[in-house]
Amino acid sequence: MTDNAKTSIVRDLMAEFAGMTGLDPPAPHPRRYLWTDAYAVCNYLDLFRRTGDADCRDLALRLVDQVHQTLGRHRDDDPRTGWISGLPEAEGEAHPTRGGLRIGKPFPERRSDEPFDERLEWERDGQYYHYLTKWMHALNRVSRVTSDPAYTRWAVELAKAAHTAFTYAPSSGGRRMYWKMSIDLSRPLVPAMGQHDPLDGFVTYSEINAAAGGADLSVEIADLSRICRGGILATDDPLGIGGLLFDAGRLAQLAAREGSSYEDLLTSILDAALAGLARFVGGGTIRYPAEYRLAFREFGVSIGLRGAGPLVERVRENPDLSGWVEALVQYVPLADTIERFWMDGKNREAGTWTGNREINMVMLATSLAPGEFLAV
Repeated sequence: MTDNAKTSIVRDLMAEFAGMTGLDPPAPHPRRYLWTDAYAVCNYLDLFRRTGDADCRDLALRLVDQVHQTLGRHRDDDPRTGWISGLPEAEGEAHPTRGGLRIGKPFPERRSDEPFDERLEWERDGQYYHYLTKWMHALNRVSRVTSDPAYTRWAVELAKAAHTAFTYAPSSGGRRMYWKMSIDLSRPLVPAMGQHDPLDGFVTYSEINAAAGGADLSVEIADLSRICRGGILATDDPLGIGGLLFDAGRLAQLAAREGSSYEDLLTSILDAALAGLARFVGGGTIRYPAEYRLAFREFGVSIGLRGAGPLVERVRENPDLSGWVEALVQYVPLADTIERFWMDGKNREAGTWTGNREINMVMLATSLAPGEFLAV
């Protein structure tokens, strides 16, 4: 498929997304979801880069504002009002990420006196650390494209708020992270630690710290570096594999830009990603019908693999990494296979597509035009 054809498809997908969620035309109560919106911001920026159309850049900026005005405030069905940070109105406008950002789930968060229900918890609001890091990345990309440092400053403020709330010292010693926190970041809703949350935080903090001129997040970076040590990264979840590849690509870019050495961490990440890819492909789910597949999880892999080419170029001169990268390149055609399958209109009639339409559309668009999402 030509770049022009991909651009046309991405433009159509993102125009449909804007209309469905109340971004364009703007709705009084837009439907915002932090994970999807982080990818969408990068997609609009990529369309701006590809086409020079200022409307695409403006949609990215309007989406950032809608997310802050919606997910940075308490829900309409919550007796609490205003910014979830508790800041006064004007100060909250100036610092919209200082209290974190809600997920955007359909149901209110679980009350402190309610029993835990694992199934229902997936549909309840709160804050996810791995959603917050995606938003930090999106804000930093806006700063890089617009040359407005305010967005990276908001990313730094979000990182500090998230790190303070999600990390803790258990009685057994060391440091850990909660997976899900309450809307006001006052209590954990799911105390388990996400498998890749420390790594994702380490890479994202390093990215925005470099963009902000350094030193702002040095303590937090060192903290996450300690939490990362000894962690098991391998997974056969395609979304998790894609996250590993995303982190590897960003580390390689940071190393090239800063002259830093992340060699040991990169080899660990690539080891885990390759093991995961082998298990994912060997498991055969890629040959299942659409009714038994989740598109947005598979797009995690295809997006990550779209960064394999640039990753090869960045580490070509490092013989210690060349073997891992050459093995990774063998999996790149898998991205085309995933995209072709889900671009088939018949497969998009399946309930697994229609039930997750917005996230599927946006991540397909990212897979087709991943430049801004994969950059630091």
